[in-house]
Amino acid sequence: QVQLVESGGGLVQAGGSLRLSCAASGRTFSSYVVGWFRQAPGKEREFVGAMSWSGGRTYYADSVNGRFTISRETAKNTVYLQMNSLKPEDTAVYYCAAKGWDYILISPLEYDSWGQGTQVTVSS
Repeated sequence: QVQLVESGGGLVQAGGSLRLSCAASGRTFSSYVVGWFRQAPGKEREFVGAMSWSGGRTYYADSVNGRFTISRETAKNTVYLQMNSLKPEDTAVYYCAAKGWDYILISPLEYDSWGQGTQVTVSS
């Protein structure tokens, strides 16, 4: 399994931006799908977006489409989640996840490696 370490969370005002990072160790991301999820207090873990590493394909939840972008940096074996035009309802703990699979997966149950999570708080 690949080990994942996230960073980049914090407090930002509504309309602001943050970039989260998900760095892999143990294995490279080749032939992996990397997903981003979030979980607000009292709510279930929610799909945000995912990227299939080999093809670079991405897919986003409707709630973030057009505001969030997933990208990768192969040399650093890192995936990024760029979040723009943030809203208070984006406040949550954000997790990256990975699975050795080359297609987009949207259910958290399908991923087998998880990062520790990073808090994102958007103030109004």
